[in-house]
Amino acid sequence: MSDLPPYPPLDPTTYDLIIVGTGVPSPILAAAASSSGSSSVLHLDPNPFYGSHSASLSLPDLTSFLHSNSLSPPSPPPPSDTPDFLSVDLATRSLYSSVEIATFDSSILDERHSRKFNVDLCGPRVLFCADESINLMLRSGSNNYVEFKSVDASFVGDSSGELRSVPDSRAAIFKDKSLGLMEKKQLMKFFKLVQAHLAASSTERDEGVVKIAEEDMESPFVEFLAKMPLPPKIKSIILYGIAMVDYDQDNVEACGDLLKTKEGIARLALYITSIGRFSNALGALIYPIYGQGELPQAFCRRAAVKGCIYVLRMPITALLLDKASESVVVETGGYKGVRLATGQEIFSQKLILDPCITVGSESMSTLTDQQKETLRVLVPKSISSEGKIARGICIIRGSVKADISNALVVYPPKSLFPEQLAAIRVLQLGSGLAVCPADMHVLYFSTVCENDDQGKAALLSAMSTLIKPQVPENLQSDSAVENDTAEAAKPVVLWRALYVQAMVKGEFGGSISSAASPDGNLNYNEMVESAVKLYEQLMGSEELFKEETSLDNTTEEENDGGVEIEA
Repeated sequence: MSDLPPYPPLDPTTYDLIIVGTGVPSPILAAAASSSGSSSVLHLDPNPFYGSHSASLSLPDLTSFLHSNSLSPPSPPPPSDTPDFLSVDLATRSLYSSVEIATFDSSILDERHSRKFNVDLCGPRVLFCADESINLMLRSGSNNYVEFKSVDASFVGDSSGELRSVPDSRAAIFKDKSLGLMEKKQLMKFFKLVQAHLAASSTERDEGVVKIAEEDMESPFVEFLAKMPLPPKIKSIILYGIAMVDYDQDNVEACGDLLKTKEGIARLALYITSIGRFSNALGALIYPIYGQGELPQAFCRRAAVKGCIYVLRMPITALLLDKASESVVVETGGYKGVRLATGQEIFSQKLILDPCITVGSESMSTLTDQQKETLRVLVPKSISSEGKIARGICIIRGSVKADISNALVVYPPKSLFPEQLAAIRVLQLGSGLAVCPADMHVLYFSTVCENDDQGKAALLSAMSTLIKPQVPENLQSDSAVENDTAEAAKPVVLWRALYVQAMVKGEFGGSISSAASPDGNLNYNEMVESAVKLYEQLMGSEELFKEETSLDNTTEEENDGGVEIEA
């Protein structure tokens, strides 16, 4: 550990809670626990930056992180026990695989360019204006540390290159030239039904109210849409452009996640209530200036104000178990603390680990049966993968849609090729969000997948539809064929990264828990739910940030086009 900075020993050495990793769920938990006034919190991260797997990085730092975290790290040396504690070594497992990075214009890696990028590790990701994450920011006061801008437009695309607008208001529906008069009337009728149902659900009166039948609410959402009836184009916009469904809902037997009507209505409600929540937000979606890494940093800053202690570049190397508790592990828990990479031992009542941390295999092989039984209780029982998500990043010169800088594009299942099993989401962000130089845009791609090859093939198909293909500089030749007019109009790719991330479920309960990895969703709702569950497990039924700012009378201010949410 000679590369570690010469940190002085930590003081104090005992805390109520130690958290390792600063991905989105962990800072929310740190801020909530610190704000409760009853918990002392130590928050560690082995990285030199905040955000862990939810960070925004420069191109060199992103490249380094992906390469170093796609390889199995060397096994740590066997831990040394102390007279009072049993030491169990910890290992880091890789969350990333099949990393490919290509440079098509070497000037982008010049110092004047490369450090001007703030590129997200787990994009595409946005916030709905009515997201629970926004509510938590307002309640905690974390909104004081981050500013947002609107996503200008949303589209549903296909293999022809056509991008159809996702209408987000009555006016937008009637302005949309891609919809016929009958389609506009059908879509308006459907939205009116949903809004009437939502209004009826919020009142106790039953007379004269319009509600969707309970039988329909329990049926597949795609069947409910078919009963409306709605044409295929409108169904596709609702399912994949608004409800943000991943899998092909028309193929009921093979669908990986068939959405029920009640869940679909809840997603539409989120979309509808997001529009107009903040008057200077153009639509339902917003994105943090300087990248999504600003979100975990905002909660970390709030936690620090409330007394949480932060130490970056500080891995933990071992768990410390109470030797005396091996025979009564169920009653005592057995966990005592952790050993830092500096060798210092720090103690706590509870521990929350980053999703990539697990127990070292060498340590497991040297333990007695009783000690293994102790570890099965202490360590997250199954840091199990929930599947994979293929991610892609392209730096482009130009825009995928003329005169639009920040935009979301969704390719529904089978819209690009017959074997496409899941929706592909693409988010374009421009320099107004301080994520890239002025003449460029950043494109984020993602799709859930069963294996690496399937996921990367899907993303490459979307890239070829949106972007002019290029050959890496070392493979270019003078005999390149001129592109046709359609290809020439596409933006040019300057740099590209492709990789596959394992989606890891967090484990809750006991003295030691594990936070979840970034998921395949467009927003943060499941990660926020993960933080809430952890908090309830640690603190009981105590409400997060109950003493903080009220959500009543939320307002916003405009600053250079930004959406600044304030309570």
